[in-house]
Amino acid sequence: MKLKALALAGLLLAPLAHAKGDIMVHDAYARATPPSAVNSAVFTTLMNHSDKERSIVAATTPAAGKVELHDVIMDGDVMKMRQVQQITIPANGEAVLKPGSLHIMLFDLSSSLKEGEKIEMTLTYANGETQTFDAPVKKVMSGMKKMDHDHH
Repeated sequence: MKLKALALAGLLLAPLAHAKGDIMVHDAYARATPPSAVNSAVFTTLMNHSDKERSIVAATTPAAGKVELHDVIMDGDVMKMRQVQQITIPANGEAVLKPGSLHIMLFDLSSSLKEGEKIEMTLTYANGETQTFDAPVKKVMSGMKKMDHDHH
């Protein structure tokens, strides 16, 4: 009986977290876009269950022509997005990718992202390992009114 309960719990929790080695991807989602939008973002919580710091150095998806790792900084009273070379997940810690902070930016979308769809994301770590997960597309209210998308 306990085995059945454990198996059922595993099946129910599987969509909530994706693991690659010691890194777990929790609550991943991509921002839904209007039909004319060509950019979006992916947010998630990455939990590192190891004693070693891990760093994401790249991300890819078939849904976008270009993918960058980004952070948001305050410049006076304006929030500005900046590309970062890596996102570090501390040993036995987590990195929270959320609006107004660290996130994965999607450029040149192949089509608009509609609520209820999923996109496949692949993360590349500094050690060369990759991790693939599905990010459901969700409609997200944008609270970032004064955003300057400063590019290189």
